[in-house]
Amino acid sequence: MPSATAGYAPDLEKYLKSLKGQPLEAAVENLISLLKRRQIRGSEACAVVTAQMLLQVVARTRWQEVDGLIDNVTRIGRRLVEAQPKELVIGNIVRRILALIRDEAAEDRNEPLSETQSDPPMTPQSEPASLYLLRAHLSTCTEQEPAGDFLFNPAVPQTRPGSVASYSSVNVPKSLFRLLSASPSSNIDGLSSPHRQSGTSTPQTTSQVHALRSEVIDGIEEIKDEISQVDDQIAALAEVQIRPGDHIMVHQPSPTVERFVLRAAAKRKFTVLIVTEPPRKKTEQVQHAVFRKGLATAGITVINVMNSGSMAYMSRVNTVILSARAIVANGGAVTNAGAAAIARAAHEQGNAVVVLAGVYKLSPVNPFDEDALIEWGDSSSFVSFADGSMVNNVEIRSPVTELVPAEYIDTYITNLGAHSRDHLASLIGDHYRQEDADFHLGDASDR
Repeated sequence: MPSATAGYAPDLEKYLKSLKGQPLEAAVENLISLLKRRQIRGSEACAVVTAQMLLQVVARTRWQEVDGLIDNVTRIGRRLVEAQPKELVIGNIVRRILALIRDEAAEDRNEPLSETQSDPPMTPQSEPASLYLLRAHLSTCTEQEPAGDFLFNPAVPQTRPGSVASYSSVNVPKSLFRLLSASPSSNIDGLSSPHRQSGTSTPQTTSQVHALRSEVIDGIEEIKDEISQVDDQIAALAEVQIRPGDHIMVHQPSPTVERFVLRAAAKRKFTVLIVTEPPRKKTEQVQHAVFRKGLATAGITVINVMNSGSMAYMSRVNTVILSARAIVANGGAVTNAGAAAIARAAHEQGNAVVVLAGVYKLSPVNPFDEDALIEWGDSSSFVSFADGSMVNNVEIRSPVTELVPAEYIDTYITNLGAHSRDHLASLIGDHYRQEDADFHLGDASDR
């Protein structure tokens, strides 16, 4: 497994640029390979590339019904999840797009119901032949006897032309005047309107397919814009969470945490304790150098703390700020390894633990096996393979990520605001559909 160092963004950019010149199936296989080799990694990168790939699926695959589009997105999304199951945001984006498709299809089903009320009256040239014959028959009947007796008197025979005998087998109003006022989209041919079906397979014409395709593509573009704006929207809440004179502890700060703290540093003075792992290479550059420089420019006091010595400073800390790679349904946060111990120490000390994450990182998955969320890295940096006697007799595991239990977290800050653990369920319900929660557990024959 390649080391978790910077430098993956160029591969993401090159892949996104290559999408236009590749067949869809080749692009999917290429992305699966990149995800398996961890050449595209990180929550934001995986979310962006998943959204872009599914946009290609919507735009370039052929389908005539909504069910066909949902099947295409589900099939490709399941393959992406299987390529890198540790990145929960891949499944989150697939579920968001599936919910988007269902919502757009539901809106399309409702629109014709309101449009039929304002349809102009039909001319003899535009109305169906059977309806035209019925109108002529009505005019003949009204000349012979009063309309009231014809419509409401059971003693008067109500003969109909043979061409409209099939009307008696469907659910049609008894009144002939009400029948003539029915819109052209009524079920006068004995077939139910596709927009009134309970299923999702609504598009039946080319124009409807093109309209739905355009709406879904616009929705995916909005999801991509949301991902790109998450850091700025979260940073806007920094002044509420950080007070003057506070001691803030951050663990291996991500770009989201860095922007959050720097936004508060623009107007307030406080102290930042940066907890990092000891450098594994002597030639390695200073970790988070740009972040440290920005804090120094703002006049913020910075204290460097090694991960193993962070407990000694906990009594002086007011707030611990962590960045989540994903947040599961029960409130647990997948973070960089080492954050769980800091969160537990802060919880025992009575200090607030704040987790920063965009809404796209909220997952409806509630794993039964928490170990399945942990990603393991290369152990050669701790024990050299040159030391054969130790390597052959000791098993060394180096975690890259771990799960911070929900009971250690006080506040979740997303691009939609600050939330408690009890509010996460409503956020998840607003962005996902229940029928898509387990889309990745399909049959092997569908893959």
